[in-house]
Amino acid sequence: MAPSASYLDFIKDLLSPFGLITIKRMFGAAGVYCDGLFFAVVGDDDLWLKVDSVTKPEFEAAGLGPFIFEGKDGTKGVMSYYNAPEEIFDDHDALAHWVGLAIGAAQRAKKPAKKKKAKKKTAKKKSKSI
Repeated sequence: MAPSASYLDFIKDLLSPFGLITIKRMFGAAGVYCDGLFFAVVGDDDLWLKVDSVTKPEFEAAGLGPFIFEGKDGTKGVMSYYNAPEEIFDDHDALAHWVGLAIGAAQRAKKPAKKKKAKKKTAKKKSKSI
C-alpha cells in the first residue's frame, strides 16, 4: 500500500531540521531526500532509514529489521534500509542520532560524479575545388 499524503507531510515536517527534504513517489513507496541525498524510504505509513556496513550493526542491535519487498514474480528482496525506531517520533536527540546515521550511510554510498571527457576538436579539412 502506498504511503498516505498526510504521513508523507508528517515525515517531511519531522525531518525538515536536517535540510531541504523532498519526497518522490516510486514503486508504491516514496523516497526521502535531504539536500538531494536519498537517505530514507516511506512504505505504507512506515519510515525506513538507509544503512551500510558501518551503521547496520547498530540498527540490528536495536532490534530493527530490513525493508523487504516482494517482486512481481513472488521473490523477496531486501534493501539497505531498516525500519526507524519508534523513539525518533518523540525524542529529538534520538531523531538526530538515527537520521544522522542514515544520512552518513547515504553520503558514503554516494558515487563520485563522473568527470566529463573533453571532446577532441578536429580540424575539418577544406577541400579545394579546381
